[in-house]
Amino acid sequence: MVNMKVIKAKNAIMALVIIAFLLMTLIKIILVGKDKIKDLSLIPVIQDTIISASGNSLKEFKSIDRDNTEQILSSELQMSKFIKSDEEQLATENTIQVQNQTQVSTVSEEEPQTGLQTEVVSGGNINAKYTNEYNGVQIKNESKYELTQEMLTPDIELENKKDIIIYHTHTCESYTQSTGFEYTPSGNFRTTDLNFSVVRVGRELKDRLTNYGFNVIHDETYHDYPAYSGSYNRSLTSIKNDLASNPNTQIVIDLHRDAVGEAGTYAPTVKIGDDYVAQIMFVIGTDGGGLTHSQWVQNLKYAIKIVEKGNELYPGLFKPIMVRNSRYNQHVAKAATIMEIGATGNTMDQCLNSMKYLSKVMDEALNK
Repeated sequence: MVNMKVIKAKNAIMALVIIAFLLMTLIKIILVGKDKIKDLSLIPVIQDTIISASGNSLKEFKSIDRDNTEQILSSELQMSKFIKSDEEQLATENTIQVQNQTQVSTVSEEEPQTGLQTEVVSGGNINAKYTNEYNGVQIKNESKYELTQEMLTPDIELENKKDIIIYHTHTCESYTQSTGFEYTPSGNFRTTDLNFSVVRVGRELKDRLTNYGFNVIHDETYHDYPAYSGSYNRSLTSIKNDLASNPNTQIVIDLHRDAVGEAGTYAPTVKIGDDYVAQIMFVIGTDGGGLTHSQWVQNLKYAIKIVEKGNELYPGLFKPIMVRNSRYNQHVAKAATIMEIGATGNTMDQCLNSMKYLSKVMDEALNK
């Protein structure tokens, strides 16, 4: 005679093994985040399938096992919520870490000397062509406008010379790696590590200008990451917000890195005293592209004023000013410009040197 109790026990054990396996599988799925169980009402359906496969003799275990299963899975699901919450918090912390990495600064309070010997030593001739000139300041006009002498005369009067905003439409632009400035690229001459992108150059400029008594806001918001397309739309939102909080600011700098030349080797460099310094280029937008921009002539006059002083103190520090049809968000302020600091072939230390001399030029041009 067959012992039914033994059979029922074996079947029960088999059912429990299957249930345990199912639970382990579900827990694994929950932990790796590949699936989400949103409805506990599915549990009895799964349970019924397991019980049916184990034989009708386990019906008496059904109610008890279902309750236990629901309790176990409910506990695991609650645990998964905490896990998910921790993962979301970690993701948020990681994002903050990317955007607010430990700032590296090597700014010296020593003011750069003037009267030093200067010499363009590398890559300075690739963009040397120009169409207009004012008192030694060269302008390359690529806009649809004919630049008159009145437009080029730097007779701009700023009501607020102390407040400055620096931001970066192309936040992730970076340079050729060098000793002490190695980084992990996120693209071709691009990195999300702000210690090695143009943001680091912006920090240097901010600190040096602050030493001269300027009040500087430095917006380090990513505008070209994770998407490059639409960068100018996003940076326009940022600079409008910055100006809303600082409505009297007239000097606005969109700080970039130039990208001219093949294979990233273009490195416009000037030697000032013993320093190798990345050259600087102003880019001035107009309304030639159809977008409203009533202040572009004032923007140009401001750039000419700065370069004129730069030519006096450190000849060769500035390349010819570029004037184009695109607006580049420069309609937001009376002295809004793009400043291209070096190019892909330059190194970070050369660009940091550039900020040392640029800040001196700006102080002399605006405060003297």
